[in-house]
Amino acid sequence: MKIGIISEGKMPHDKRVPLTPVQCKYLLEEYSDLQIAVQPCPYRCYTDDEYKSQGVNLQADLTDCDILMGVKEVPVANLISEKKYLFFSHTIKKQPYNKKLLQKVLENKIQLIDYECLVDENFNRLIGFGRYAGIVGAYNGIMGYGLKYAMFNLKAAHLCHDKKELFKELEKVNLPNIKIVITGGGRVANGALETLGALEIRKVTPYEFLNYTFREPVYVQLHSKDFHALKNGSGWNSTEFYHHPELFNCTFSDHGSFADNCDLLIHCTYWNPKAPVLFTKEQMKGPKFKISVIADVTCDINGSVPSTTHSSTIEDKFYGYNPHTGSEDDAFASSTITIMAVDNLPCELPRDASEGFGKDLMEKVIPSLLGDDNGLIEKGTITKDGKLTSRFEYLSDYASD
Repeated sequence: MKIGIISEGKMPHDKRVPLTPVQCKYLLEEYSDLQIAVQPCPYRCYTDDEYKSQGVNLQADLTDCDILMGVKEVPVANLISEKKYLFFSHTIKKQPYNKKLLQKVLENKIQLIDYECLVDENFNRLIGFGRYAGIVGAYNGIMGYGLKYAMFNLKAAHLCHDKKELFKELEKVNLPNIKIVITGGGRVANGALETLGALEIRKVTPYEFLNYTFREPVYVQLHSKDFHALKNGSGWNSTEFYHHPELFNCTFSDHGSFADNCDLLIHCTYWNPKAPVLFTKEQMKGPKFKISVIADVTCDINGSVPSTTHSSTIEDKFYGYNPHTGSEDDAFASSTITIMAVDNLPCELPRDASEGFGKDLMEKVIPSLLGDDNGLIEKGTITKDGKLTSRFEYLSDYASD
């Protein structure tokens, strides 16, 4: 078996890798019949020399590889027929911009295994970059607050060598007694908690957050049950919420609720388009709406946070949303809400993010990929032998148009 690690071809170039040089060396030692080839690349976070130093071969032409691994979508022109590919395809929600990619994958009889579709028996995702999206998203939110109120100026995350340097930067932070909300309870939210933990900010309960004042900065972590209620007035029901979110109202911006008490929002929760939004543009105009900085880590455009009208970039992280005019303005003006909506946050710490992703890949996926599949690879396969697999037959109209 031979694995090829491809050079990321999508623009702008992604610096992340599915496996680090040290992880490749470990796999070569662990599997005696395995070969790994890495396509040379000048912009990876790990250099060609780092791979060579671990005994990994560099190889421009990967046509002799059985399995090809990348991170982002592979450009259509770069696809090699009848291979087994692993990457984030961004096709399972029928994304219009990747329709041609899926069509070419089918035409070339490629087995497409999407990392996003690798799930356990309860259909929980096994691998992803979410933790680092949360770490960087929370950092950027703190950075934005410091810039808005001219309190401190942090080094941009993408200019830090790694998470250690990033957290060292946080020593510059001196926050007043603001209140911070983190939404969500998954990988992304847990990453945000790491950043606030490095700042040693005190965590409080939802009740304390709403009813008490503090002499220090505090934060609360909110789960869906904390800011949703059934329209019929009955109690919280997790199963019903996840299957029928349209039956619920969002209470986040009710009178005296979280939006009236929050200074900095770090939004990390998954949003189903059938679910109510976190708050409306009309609610953002309200005199008691207190949030002045929003780090929208989820970055759903025109989604649960209506001020996220477009994504921002790593180089230009912030823009301002004027709630009274509904227009974009200066990011740090007093009349605007500062928005951070970078849609590729893990790319700001590519070495750490790649190491964490590769660790999960080696532990949870590689054994099934190289040995007897226990159903994991089958569930994660979108296409095989020129056809959609049964789990993804719903994409047939999308793939045939």
